[in-house]
Amino acid sequence: MKLLTVTVPCYNSAEYMANCIESLLPGGERIEILIIDDGSKDATGTIADEYAAKYPEMIRVIHQENGGHGEGINQGIRNASGKYFKMVDSDDRLSGSFTRFLDELEACDKEGGVDLFLTNYHYVHADGKGDRSIVFSNALPEGRIFTWEETKRFFPDQILMIHTCTFNTQLLRDTGLTMPRHTFYEDNYMVYGNLKNVHRLYYLNCDLYLYSIGREGQSVQLDVMKKRYTHQLRATELCFQAFHFDEIPEKKKKAYLKHEMFIMFGIAILFTRLNNTPQAEDDLEKMWETCREYDRKWADIFRYRTALRLISIPGKAGSAMVQLIYHIAHRVIRFN
Repeated sequence: MKLLTVTVPCYNSAEYMANCIESLLPGGERIEILIIDDGSKDATGTIADEYAAKYPEMIRVIHQENGGHGEGINQGIRNASGKYFKMVDSDDRLSGSFTRFLDELEACDKEGGVDLFLTNYHYVHADGKGDRSIVFSNALPEGRIFTWEETKRFFPDQILMIHTCTFNTQLLRDTGLTMPRHTFYEDNYMVYGNLKNVHRLYYLNCDLYLYSIGREGQSVQLDVMKKRYTHQLRATELCFQAFHFDEIPEKKKKAYLKHEMFIMFGIAILFTRLNNTPQAEDDLEKMWETCREYDRKWADIFRYRTALRLISIPGKAGSAMVQLIYHIAHRVIRFN
């Protein structure tokens, strides 16, 4: 069994996928790379096959009809032979810390293994401005296996995105989540929905994942996020419906899950209301209705008893607040 499976979903990625794949090759015999060609119309499939022919012991290619990023994740989990599972987008890459990460992961596994292995990620902007790392050393113990009860407070910009996470593959299969097809931002659901079954964790304080920002048409660009607001709403609904908060016995885990859900609600509200259309407002209200049907208590807590109420104010006052908070958040974090 390989130590790690790295899944790389690709759709029309011919222009940049080589940078991603080359960053994974130092993993050598300890890893397998699954390149998922998601019905690409450019040379993506050909490039993937060429890499597989050159590195047959390391790289496998799966060609599929277009099913979206989520179906790429589904394929990766179904076909992974590694004990641990990581997803890397084809326009991102891993840093020179990859071999150190593998060494730590291997040592950790010899001590009984973990459900979730965590690292930092680093924003790399196309214009070279605002590059920064998201580091978790204030919230997580370093260099040893720990449980949720040993974690501390997370800051607003600290959420466990897919860039941060390396899951135990069997945990993903046992949880049994299926990512929706043709839906963007579903990777939030992939992480969040599996956290309920995470008990043993390990944190390595290194910038492993290099997260590229600024490519034209990228899913996190402002105009794209506004256009795809319904995908944000759907992903947020899925996360909220993944489990009931009152069923989570661990106090610190519950606190973190509430923290991340608050951030996801906030993002969904912001990018929906930035459209400033009656249809967007109606769709947002439908999201809240769906969440209330699943868990009225916690839907109302998030909407009316947290700071989310400030960006949920109806009318022009609410729209003005949304614009202000978005520009402050973007200036501080520059997440797109």
